[in-house]
Amino acid sequence: MLITLSSWPQRRRPNTTGSRTAPKPFVSDLQWKVIQDLFADPDPSPSGGRPRVAPRACLEGILWVLKNGGRWQDLPDRYPSPATCWRRHRDWTEAGLILKAWERLARIMDRRKLLDWSQAMG
Repeated sequence: MLITLSSWPQRRRPNTTGSRTAPKPFVSDLQWKVIQDLFADPDPSPSGGRPRVAPRACLEGILWVLKNGGRWQDLPDRYPSPATCWRRHRDWTEAGLILKAWERLARIMDRRKLLDWSQAMG
């Protein structure tokens, strides 16, 4: 009788806490509260269609591309589709929302003396 490893019973501990390697979000809950009004969900289309992807999820995908220098096509599956993130990046950049969000967060960090402008602008 031949026993292969594929038929061997698997003993695994149940993972009740989620992935231990799940990456931290780029934007914390506190930071999101400061900027979320800039990225408000648009009203659904009267003609129907798919529901819009949450703005925070798209922002996380955009920040992944910007931080890692990857292509939109390389966006991991945990983020919305590359096309969706790319379109939101284009729209938000043209509307000045990315810059406004950065300014708000930088202003708070500066007030708390968390930014060293000589290093940031050096």
